[in-house]
Amino acid sequence: MNPIPPASTVQQVVITADQIQKRVRDMARQISRDYAGKSLCAVGILEDSFVFLSDLVRQLEIPVTCQFVKPEIRDIKQGEVSTQEILFSPEVAVHDQDVLLVETLLVSGVTAEYLVRNIMSRGARSVKTAALLDRQTARRVPLQPDYFGFLVDDTYIFGYGLGTPDLGRNLPYVATNLVKPARIR
Repeated sequence: MNPIPPASTVQQVVITADQIQKRVRDMARQISRDYAGKSLCAVGILEDSFVFLSDLVRQLEIPVTCQFVKPEIRDIKQGEVSTQEILFSPEVAVHDQDVLLVETLLVSGVTAEYLVRNIMSRGARSVKTAALLDRQTARRVPLQPDYFGFLVDDTYIFGYGLGTPDLGRNLPYVATNLVKPARIR
C-alpha cells in the first residue's frame, strides 16, 4: 500500500515513482560503467539522501560501501559582519577511495562544493557528485553534478526522502503543493 498524504497536502505529482525508478536504474548503469573494475564509496548527505542513496546503491553492479554525513550550518556574527560556517559529522574515512557524493536535491551547490573539497583533502582518489534532482536556477557556485536525474524549478517539492521531518519523506514520488508546510515542532 502506498502512503498517501491528505488531499490538501499534495497538489501535483511532479515526478512519478516509475519515472524515478527508471532514472535511478539508468544512473546506476552509467555509474557502474564509469567505475567498472573499481569499488566505490557512496557518501550520502543526510537527511534528504537516504531514500535515493538506498535505491541507487542497490542498482550498482560494482562493489560499494556507504557512509553518511550530516551538515550543520551555523551563523557566526562578528560585529556587523555575519557569515555562515558549515560543519559535518561524522568525519568520513575516504583515503585512497573513489567517492560518489549523493544528495537528492542539489540547490545552491555550496554544501556539495565544500564537501567535495573536504573529501579530496582527506586523501580521496576522486570525488564525483550525484543528484536525483537539480535546481540549477538556485546555484550559487559553478558546481554541476556528474550524474543527475531531473531538472526542477523553484517550486517547493517533497517526497522520495524530501520534506519536513514530519511530512512527505516516505512518499515514493516527488510532489509539490502551493504553500510550503510549516515546520511541525
